[in-house]
Amino acid sequence: MLAEIDILNFAIIEHLHLKFNAGFNVLTGETGAGKSIIIDAVGTLLGGRAQSEFMRAGADKTRVEGIFALPPGTRQEIFAVLDELGMEHEDDALIVTREFNREGRNVCRINGRAVTLNVLQRIGEQIIDIHGQSEHISLLRVKTHIDFLDRYGNLWDARARVAEQVKALRKARSEIQSLGMDEREKARRVDRLSYVVDEVSAASLKAGEEETLKQERELLGNAELRANLADHAHRLLYGAGEDEKGALDLLNGAAQALTGLEKYDASVKNQREQIDGTIAQADDLARELARYRDSIDHNPKRLAQVDERMDLIFRLKRKYGDSIEEVLKYAENAAAELATITRSEERMAELKKKESELLKEIGALAGELSKARKGAGEKLSREIENQLKDLGMDKAKFGVALERANDPEGVDANGKRVAVDTTGIDRVEFLVSPNPGEPLKPLAKIASGGETSRLMLAMKSVLSAVDHTPTLIFDEIDQGIGGRTGGIVGMKLWALTPTAQRTDNLLQHQVLCITHLPQIAAYGDTHFRIYKEIAGERTLTQVDELSDAQRVDEIANMLGTATATTRQNADELLSETKSQKDKVKRQK
Repeated sequence: MLAEIDILNFAIIEHLHLKFNAGFNVLTGETGAGKSIIIDAVGTLLGGRAQSEFMRAGADKTRVEGIFALPPGTRQEIFAVLDELGMEHEDDALIVTREFNREGRNVCRINGRAVTLNVLQRIGEQIIDIHGQSEHISLLRVKTHIDFLDRYGNLWDARARVAEQVKALRKARSEIQSLGMDEREKARRVDRLSYVVDEVSAASLKAGEEETLKQERELLGNAELRANLADHAHRLLYGAGEDEKGALDLLNGAAQALTGLEKYDASVKNQREQIDGTIAQADDLARELARYRDSIDHNPKRLAQVDERMDLIFRLKRKYGDSIEEVLKYAENAAAELATITRSEERMAELKKKESELLKEIGALAGELSKARKGAGEKLSREIENQLKDLGMDKAKFGVALERANDPEGVDANGKRVAVDTTGIDRVEFLVSPNPGEPLKPLAKIASGGETSRLMLAMKSVLSAVDHTPTLIFDEIDQGIGGRTGGIVGMKLWALTPTAQRTDNLLQHQVLCITHLPQIAAYGDTHFRIYKEIAGERTLTQVDELSDAQRVDEIANMLGTATATTRQNADELLSETKSQKDKVKRQK
């Protein structure tokens, strides 16, 4: 629901901050006071066109911000959009901001993050219906009609079964199309895939092989240098002959000196033992170096083989992947595709059979769904027409059109091939004839104004069980109706809200209504009076939330000039309305 709205420099509004009730909110005031301006501000907040005339004269920028408390039935759909955009969100709150200036800068934000106007409109469509500005009325969007009808008729599970089979049909047809390439193209593809499989297979690649080859090449390429270095280290330890002594000769000399010293000073025993150990280690090292030197293989032939192998791997990687593992995976996929093409005729026969079976199954399921929709549409029409009678539109007619599009690739429906998608074979549209003698016309083409608002109220009353839009705004709903019908309208508006204490499964809605009829205003749970005042030389729109006593005065003024008699009539109207509301609550 719309919990709060803050409006800055919008038309003749300098600054307004309103907190709305979760139930039925009525807005009253003299013509021209600015009631519809507030609705215009809400429409702009939801992504409506930021018109230059909405900017207050002399202001640099206009801003509208709304805080929405989302009921459980609405959160999932809205949060799905936010999750899709990677946006954070609270469990039950949404803050929407729209700001624009005279230079044409237009900024939209959701929960503090800038979003495009399209995203703002997507969110706005799901949180508020404004009846009076058709671009925000969900029931005027034809694409939603099939959803409303299926939810109303409790047909969602049947529709889901159709959708599941249609997805399977699309998958089968996609594979059929893939297999149905012409023979010449198929032959070219087979040659290409066979070449890939044979080339990689002949290479006998092994995972990790390239690193092993690199290490072997490093050793083979430096064999002579390694042998020279090992020999040099060996000569430094052992010496090159009698004329050149090595480190071991020097260590042995030092050991002899320490042995002699130990005869005179026993304290050097540790040093003498250390040098004996060092001589033994150096001797072992020299022997290991000699073995290493003698084991080095000077093998130019093997080096050439390694180079050739590495060159082969390089060429395969350049064509099929960045690593041996990727090359092997590429060949594996090629082999799988080759097997598929090779047995394509057999597979094609299987898929064609599956396609035929799915078309029959979908045709049966979609036919049953369509039959159920027809029954639900007839019931919906009767209920809405009964509601319209209560609202003073006795002669209005309502209908649900179920149309089908011909498609030679579609499913069989009574001997004709018709298009099918995940919703079934029907194209659903709501039709209405507000006046006697007029044919039923698409709902989206009916005239705007109070007649439209009453039609929307009738539809909302019937479809409230399946309508997830949390906030409904009705503007001009009282045009062309009198006091008696006004009372019925007020009761129906209030009955949509949680304050009616509904205990059935119907979704509850916050309702905002601009009205000139006291009979409607009397049903409000919260009453706002909108008025103009002059501050300096400027006209400002102001809003007061009325107390019980102030409501009596406001409704008295709506009945005529406020006098003792009209105040008594207003008090009686409010008492009677309260009694009617209490009666409904007891019945629930």
